Amino acid sequence: MNHPSTYSGRQVVVLGLARSGVSVAKVFHQLGALVVVNDKKERELCPEADELTALGISVICGYHPEDLITEQTALLIKNPGIPYSAPPVEQALKLGVEVITEVEAAYWLSPAPIIGITGSNGKTTTTTLIGKLLESAGMNPIVAGNIGRPLCEAALEASEDQWIVAELSSFQLKGTDAFRPRVALLLNIAETHLDYHGDMDDYVNSKAKIFDNQTEEDAAVINWDDPECRAISSFLTAQQLPFSLYERLETGVYIEPPYERATVAEAADGSAVTRNIVYSFGDGTVHTVLKVDELGIPGRHNAANALAAIAGCLAAGAKPEQLAEPLRSFRGVEHRLEYVRERNGVTFYNDSKATNPVATTMSVQSLSAPVVLVAGGLDRGSDYMELVPLFRDRLKGLVAIGETREKLAKVAELAGLEAVQTVEPSEDAESVLREAVKQAAAMAEPGDIVLLSPACASWDMFASYEQRGRIFKDSAHTL
Repeated sequence: MNHPSTYSGRQVVVLGLARSGVSVAKVFHQLGALVVVNDKKERELCPEADELTALGISVICGYHPEDLITEQTALLIKNPGIPYSAPPVEQALKLGVEVITEVEAAYWLSPAPIIGITGSNGKTTTTTLIGKLLESAGMNPIVAGNIGRPLCEAALEASEDQWIVAELSSFQLKGTDAFRPRVALLLNIAETHLDYHGDMDDYVNSKAKIFDNQTEEDAAVINWDDPECRAISSFLTAQQLPFSLYERLETGVYIEPPYERATVAEAADGSAVTRNIVYSFGDGTVHTVLKVDELGIPGRHNAANALAAIAGCLAAGAKPEQLAEPLRSFRGVEHRLEYVRERNGVTFYNDSKATNPVATTMSVQSLSAPVVLVAGGLDRGSDYMELVPLFRDRLKGLVAIGETREKLAKVAELAGLEAVQTVEPSEDAESVLREAVKQAAAMAEPGDIVLLSPACASWDMFASYEQRGRIFKDSAHTL
């Protein structure tokens, strides 16, 4: 697309309300575009509609009009979660109308450079951590994107001497064209969201778009331990700053001495070895940031998140001595391996954001005590067989819920796990999760952990993973 100001007097359709839709609709309206906002939800389910209508913006709710997209439509800005198979999107593509997400518009609007963070797992933790580190370094960041705050809103607030730190999903990146973050991070790639992308090629290509427009003046932070990420690195133009848990890097951020790659059973095994987080910019000098066991968030996967965040901040100009203290004090974010409470010697953790098997595996591996797992949710077609080693080697028990409950129970059976329960579905999804927490607590003994880490999206039962996590926490507190 061109700069949003070039759409003055031209029709721009915003597909999908919510915060990002409202934000981008206001921007284009203020710049003189003829904005039409459409959401297939009924008007009473679109509380944002009245605000836009009061500004003189046309809002259509309840259906997609057949004539919503015409040859006069100059641009379609869609909510990232709306699939490309939606009729208005298909019509736009058929007519040659450009289809973008809010990320593309925000890029054109922002006077501040952008740090973009994407990956299958760890995005929110890494994004939040980068925000904390840059704030500690006095660099006045604005954290936005998929993490909650609309990017257009952040772009309008930002100044040239700030950084926008943006969490970016594959859905958002797929709808970009000119978007160019000054620093781009690719944390990892795992099989997920195939119901949206159709296949892994489209998913990987969407993630890789974060690097498409970077130049030699920009920085690309790559997970050197992930084969997909490493393969992408060979095509990049930007200066690369990789990170690794398992290899010493001539240039990059890594663990010294490196971890040894471990089986599921070995991953949480304690060690007396003192490991440091270090960096090298290729001059032969290795600089220590802090010890791994000083990090405020547990687990090897969080060590990887910390490496990525350090690399991103160094690329943005932060000094390494400014990063150690906030890394020690950072305690994570809600719904990401979040400590809930201890009851009768049993500790409860909320990891509702773990919406795929890889995320669940990483969370369980980071815990050394026996785990009773509460898992299950939206069925996207996976058989979850990759969880067999985890269930066999690391779980004490499983309580399965949601559409995937029988699949997960089957995996547990194949893994030889004896303590397995399923909770039958109900129109009252909250009661299902509360019952699951009761059953998990009954399986656990003092010293054990009850962990909600679903390995699935929440939408079969709940409006969001946040709702699921909060119900789990309330259930644990009211046992």
